[in-house]
Formats: sequence, C-alpha cells, structure tokens
Amino acid sequence: MTLYQIDAFTSKLLGGNPAAVIPLENWVDAGLMQKIALENNLSETVFFVPSNSAGIDFEIRWFTPELEINLCGHATLASAYVLFNILNFDKPEIRFSSKSGILKVTREDDLICMDFPSWKPERMNEYPAELSAMLNNTEIVGVYKHRDLLVELMNEDAVKNCAPDFTLMKKHVDKMIITAPGKKVDFVSRFFAPGAGIDEDPVTGSAHSQLIPFWSEKLNKHKMHALQLSKRCGEIWCEQRGDRVIMKGSAVYYMKGEIAI
Repeated sequence: MTLYQIDAFTSKLLGGNPAAVIPLENWVDAGLMQKIALENNLSETVFFVPSNSAGIDFEIRWFTPELEINLCGHATLASAYVLFNILNFDKPEIRFSSKSGILKVTREDDLICMDFPSWKPERMNEYPAELSAMLNNTEIVGVYKHRDLLVELMNEDAVKNCAPDFTLMKKHVDKMIITAPGKKVDFVSRFFAPGAGIDEDPVTGSAHSQLIPFWSEKLNKHKMHALQLSKRCGEIWCEQRGDRVIMKGSAVYYMKGEIAI
C-alpha cells in the first residue's frame, strides 16, 4: 500500500492537521484498516477506493487510532489534495460516498473546497455536572450538541488558554468543541476527542459542520473566517448554504511511504 501524509488546513509545512491517506483499488478488511490507523497514530487515517456507482468517484472511510468515524474534514481535504495534485484526477469535482452521504470537493485557486452536511447544534439544558471542571473551571456561556458537545466560552483567550482535564473528560464526553468569537476572525475553536483516542485534534473539519451553522445564526453571516487554536493551528474559510456547509482550506505535501502488509 502507498501512504501519503498531508498537512491539511494550512499553507505551512508542519502546520494544520496531518492525515495519512491510503488509496486502495479494493476494500481490505476493516480490522486491518483499524490496525494501520493505530500504527500510524495520527488523528485520522483515510482510505478510499474507486466507486462502481453512477455519479460517484470514490468511496471513503476514516479511522482514528481507536475507531472508525462517520465524517472527517481534514482527511477528506488531504485525500482530495492527493487525487488532484499527485494522482492526476482530471475532473473538476470529486464525489465521495461516505457514511455521512455524498461529499463534493472542488478546487478554487489554491484552496480545496468541500461541501459537507450542516449539523446545527441544539441548546442543552442538562449536561454533565463536571463540565466546568473538565475545562479547568472556565466560565461557560452555553452548551449545545449535535454529534459533538459544543461549549461556548466567553472569548478567544478563554479558548486559547483552556487546559482541559482529559482524564475527567474521557469519563463523561467522547467529543467536545469549545468555541468563542475571534479577535481577527469570526470565530475560534478547539476540539477534544479523548473517547476516540485523540486528546486534542489540531484542525477538525467535521466540527465545523456544527460550528458554521452555530456561528452563522449568532453572527447573522453566511460567509465566515475561522481559526482552530491548537498548537499547530488551522485556518478555514466557511460558508452556510441551507442544509450544507462549505469549508475551504489549503494543504501541504509532507511524505510518501510504502506499507508492507
């Protein structure tokens, strides 16, 4: 198997979120894909195969070191980068079939543009009593949820400086987004997934399936600019389009390797 490692949602090498991309001719056993993801030990290893379905180019699946997930933005972006720039895919649009439906990816100048589902989170009146303690007693503005728990904090500094208790978080929450208005961008965020074997994910496209509709409504804006404030940092241009969201980002080639199974 050939493996490509791509840094996604960044224009700088060793920034953004690294993804392992493994193109296949046919699906292999899911258990083997999970073991490879564990061996890679990145937040995501993505596999795709050519599709036999009309109007679909590839089927795509994503694995963390511990489990398969239903949607991953940065690894989808990385896959599109490999197809467009390395494997010479010559159509203007890639159509992936996934557990979250059809995902369409195009190019816009130097950016890769992804069409993802919009997951508007709903306010929660009841949530774990330990939530504030999980976030080192950071002041909470509101708590919402769709796939992941979304916690609004007071400001960008609160998001940047938050020091979560991951041991406590793992007991109560699989995946959590923290977010606030940005100083120079529309909103900022961080993403934690200790239940999936990832304490903090550097840049998380799937989290923005929730963040974009959330902030679009709060800010009364359709087009927005976002930063994910991990140590590697990531930059996303966002747009709310009805029941879909658009995410645009750059990617950088890091490595090509060969897996001997």
